[in-house]
Amino acid sequence: MAQNVLLTGGSGFIGKHLTDVLIEAGYSVSVLSRSNKEDTPKIQYYKWDLNKNYIDENAVLNADYIIHLAGEGIVEKRWTKKRKKAILESRVKPIDLIFSVLEKNNKKPDAFISASAVGFYGAFTNHKICTEETPPADDFLGTTCQIWENAVYKIEALGIRTVKIRTGIVLGKDEGFLKKVNPSFKAGFGAALGSGKQYLPWIHIEDLSQIYCKSVTDNQMHGPYNAAVTDNTTNERFSRLLASLYGYAIWLPKVPPFVLRIVLGEMSEAVLKGQRVSSEKIQKTGFEFQFTDLEKALISCIH
Repeated sequence: MAQNVLLTGGSGFIGKHLTDVLIEAGYSVSVLSRSNKEDTPKIQYYKWDLNKNYIDENAVLNADYIIHLAGEGIVEKRWTKKRKKAILESRVKPIDLIFSVLEKNNKKPDAFISASAVGFYGAFTNHKICTEETPPADDFLGTTCQIWENAVYKIEALGIRTVKIRTGIVLGKDEGFLKKVNPSFKAGFGAALGSGKQYLPWIHIEDLSQIYCKSVTDNQMHGPYNAAVTDNTTNERFSRLLASLYGYAIWLPKVPPFVLRIVLGEMSEAVLKGQRVSSEKIQKTGFEFQFTDLEKALISCIH
């Protein structure tokens, strides 16, 4: 009988791709859903409701592995106090809910794997390369990621192997980051943001899915891992390359920082600043990126 992987956030961009990879690798997949969904030949659905602190315990009890991907989008809406609370709680409450089931039933899956983000290191622009040992920043993104990751420690304390995947900008066909920027670039109105010098750590959805799959199969993986290509991609380089793939050179001036701050508020820091991250730790596990060249990665996503 195939081992079962339970996903939170399984209907999202990353979750859908990861589901395919896991099934291809021979696992059965279960997904926690807020709505009632009928099972398919490949996926079994379980109900949960974070607002009511409800979860079908069978989802957890039948799982050999749990992957936590759920969370409100970071750049979907302005960062009001209410929105910040929703972003944080949507990441932490699922962990607390799953923990309560594990503890009550003395259930120990083979691993609990949680998403995180390179935002852990904060938003800044310099040549520093962040490793998994780099301390968290004290800005909103850094604090959110730290609390998010700290919530996993209680599961680790149950004697369960835990892994945290700190993800960069995820590139996929008509999904994720490209879904937001493609319309303007495709129409010939692409432009760099702010100074354009801010680093933009990225990863292709296929590589990210394979990293999650490896975190299931490799019982030596433990703790945080950066999931982003180590290169010198900046917002300006990314923008110029994407425009060139659509057949033109950028002609619009960079979008001034003050405009972005007016439009986005505090959330503008997420696009005006960036960081470089090291992928050395994940590569030392034997993982090999399929996409390390940005141009090839973008071509695979837009053609």
